[in-house]
Parts: sequence; structure tokens; C-alpha cells
Amino acid sequence: MIRTTLATLLLCLFSTTVSAQVKMVDPEVLEALKTAVTEADSFVDRFDAEVWLMAKSQPLARYIKDPQQRMHVLKAIHREATRAGLQPEIVLAVIQIESAFDPYAVSRVGAQGMMQVMPFWKNEIGRPDDNLINMDTNLRYGCTILKHYIQKAKGNMANALAYYNGSYGRHTYSSKVLDAWAERWR
Repeated sequence: MIRTTLATLLLCLFSTTVSAQVKMVDPEVLEALKTAVTEADSFVDRFDAEVWLMAKSQPLARYIKDPQQRMHVLKAIHREATRAGLQPEIVLAVIQIESAFDPYAVSRVGAQGMMQVMPFWKNEIGRPDDNLINMDTNLRYGCTILKHYIQKAKGNMANALAYYNGSYGRHTYSSKVLDAWAERWR
């Protein structure tokens, strides 16, 4: 009973706050959010989807201007991060530092896509024809690899990120990702 009342109170407060903010939000963002929420399959419920997508849409607008594309990217990141057992926010921070959300990014050493996955991984798992520029494929690989390194580093995120980046022993990259996580995505 108390939990239900508290949930109702929070929902009313949130609705009032959101209603005030909605009037200042671009109508395209609202339409994209509505579509994204109804198709968001990795969230526990619609309310969680609305809150998360709205909260992450604003900082992502710096990198992805189109509201519908932004919602598509956010849903894909949330889905793949959740599937891999990762916090979607850390994946957002990795992508910000790796590629600035450019799905076509290719590094000087050949890493590809938003999460800058090295092509050798395709051969390692026996799938040489996979397209790492494809966002969903790239996110699946990147999230799985990152989760592996977090486990290898026994939860030490700085070490896991250094493994992911191929810079184990140095923490310049890790610091950049962790700073982005704290400043923009948490």
C-alpha cells in the first residue's frame, strides 16, 4: 500500500515536471521518444524507457542531431548493453570517446564502427563476413568484448577499459571514458 502510494506520488511529481519540460522540448524529439518507447524491448516497463530515453537524448543531441536516429541509437545501445550485462551509460561513454557516435568511424589501426571493434575478432569467432560498420553488429561485439574485460579485470573499470582499448598499463584512455561517464552519461 505504502509502496503503491509512493509510486503514485512519484509518478505525479514526474508527470508534472515532465509536462513543464515537454513544452520546451522539440516536437520531433517527443515524436521520436513516443515511437522509441513503444518499441523499447530491453526496458522493464514503459516508465523506465521514457525516463532513460529522455535523460540520454539531450546529451546525445550534441552528436546525433536527428531525434528519430538518436532514439534508434539509444534503444540499440540499451538493448545490447543490457544483453551483455553492462550499464548502458558506460557504453555511451565508451562510444563517445571511441568514435563520437560515428557508425562509420575507422581508426588508423583499423578499428571499426561506434565501439571501434578490431576486425580480427570476426575471424576469432569464425564469422569473417560480419559487418562491423553495422551498428547492431558493432554494439553486440563491443558490448560483449567490454563485458569480458570487466570480468577479466575483476570489476576494476579502469583496467577493463585499458584492456578494451589495448592500452593496459596506462590509464589515459580509461580516464577519458570514466570522465565522460561521470560528466555526461551517469
